[in-house]
Amino acid sequence: MVEKKSADFEPSLGRLEELVEEMEGGALSLEGMIKHFEEGTKLVGLCTKKLNEVEQKIEKLVKKDGELKEVPFETKEVE
Repeated sequence: MVEKKSADFEPSLGRLEELVEEMEGGALSLEGMIKHFEEGTKLVGLCTKKLNEVEQKIEKLVKKDGELKEVPFETKEVE
């Protein structure tokens, strides 16, 4: 499941960029804008969560005896 979340970041970011372009284009109806906004909000949450996980992982890299070693960390699921 973690690997799937990792793979979801790039497509989610790409879709978010598409949504923004479509919204900025001015051709969407009000209903279309609302749907795009809702989808975009979910994608922002997913991307933010993944970036936070990566940040935690980087922070867990510690330097010991001249080598970088990875220390496992626990992630908390956000509902």
